[in-house]
Amino acid sequence: MSDDPLSVTFGALADPTRRAILARLADGEATVNELAAPFAMSVQAISKHLKVLEHAGLISRGQYAQYRPCRLEPAPLDGAVAWIDEHRATWTDRFDQLSKHLEHLQSGKPHPPAIKKPPTKKAKQP
Repeated sequence: MSDDPLSVTFGALADPTRRAILARLADGEATVNELAAPFAMSVQAISKHLKVLEHAGLISRGQYAQYRPCRLEPAPLDGAVAWIDEHRATWTDRFDQLSKHLEHLQSGKPHPPAIKKPPTKKAKQP
């Protein structure tokens, strides 16, 4: 896996458990045990997910005596949002073209003839 920040962010977001953890942290900081409570997995498994999120910079962990809260760090999400926004216009245009094509196919009208280019003459080699 690539270590560029965008790839690491999308890699961290690829797992539904990690997305659920981020959604929970959007409500405020929480301990590992609090984050593990709604899941049918061990605290160790949740800790592995937290390490991935921490590596991506999506969470940070504080330490106040025995209390080690996790908190959301949304800055890496800005890069992901910027990338998505940058490509949204292209995707929208392609979906619009596909929609028009599907409507045409469903209408039962014959396809317009393809435009054929005349064959090009090859230059003779001396």
